Amino acid sequence: MSGRHASNGGRRHLLSIGDLGAGGIREILRLADSFAEVNTRAIPKVPALRGRTVASLFFEDSTRTRLSFETAAKRLSADTMTFSAGASALSKGESLRDTAETVAAMGVDCTVVRHRSAGVAVQLSRWLDGSVINAGDGCHEHPTQALLDCYTITERLGGIEGRHVAIVGDIAHSRVARSLVAALQLLGAGVTLVAPATLLPPATDGWGVKVSSRIDAILPRADVVYLLRLQRERQERALLPSLREFHERFGLTAERAGRLADHAIVMHPGPMNRGVEIGAEVPEMDCAVVAEQVANGVSVRMAVLFWLLGAEPGAMAAPAADASGTPEPAPAAEVGDG
Repeated sequence: MSGRHASNGGRRHLLSIGDLGAGGIREILRLADSFAEVNTRAIPKVPALRGRTVASLFFEDSTRTRLSFETAAKRLSADTMTFSAGASALSKGESLRDTAETVAAMGVDCTVVRHRSAGVAVQLSRWLDGSVINAGDGCHEHPTQALLDCYTITERLGGIEGRHVAIVGDIAHSRVARSLVAALQLLGAGVTLVAPATLLPPATDGWGVKVSSRIDAILPRADVVYLLRLQRERQERALLPSLREFHERFGLTAERAGRLADHAIVMHPGPMNRGVEIGAEVPEMDCAVVAEQVANGVSVRMAVLFWLLGAEPGAMAAPAADASGTPEPAPAAEVGDG
């Protein structure tokens, strides 16, 4: 199978990092470079998806991901629809399937879905005629977050292969961690999970990572420190003695950040809990790239939407402006097997 994940009738979806393979990830990062240039223009818009409709179905609260996808779709000239669970017929007992099919019946080409339950995006891909993008399903995956993180690492460090990434915090409940570990390994990075035993998955043997409970031992050799918040909304029982103790043992304080290598970067998918997993001053330090992650999210999600909806494999790349300033599609290499 090629980097594009196909199912039912050849429709393309992005449900997990495994759908892409290394080749698919690299192709999206290459496309993101083109769209990053678009986002620097005075009018950051191209007609690449004119006539297409992208619907956002978010059954969980979101700021960065929802706004990023909506911005990405509009900059590609797609029409957008935004679904609010709280103001929908779900409150009247309508099922998830009926709700999704109702939205899709309005002529939707791509549905971006976030839901508290793992597997919802996969199920929608079986029910709906258009493409489906997983914007986070329970504790399962969040593939576009991993893609924008890989893009940010590549942009700042020049590449991912051979880099050492420390992922610190609530790994057990993190869909971001699962997608990011898979993407980093496909691109040749080494990964160490840093957390107390209560915040690690039940079994990490198949993850292909190292595990540590000592953040201070990991920091000097980390190229990237990736911090995760405590997802207390997903925790069914108390897993820590106190937030203060967690911060003292695992939080990236300014003092700890000062011990990182000069080139090392600090990342966080947001929302940040300052004073818990990250020191209050750290996001403003030179090593922190949290704002860059947010900005890069628009370019990467433009690339994902174009990759799924813009053309058949190999037909075109991201639109580039011709001499008159009019955006035109340019040839692209075919997506390779991952």
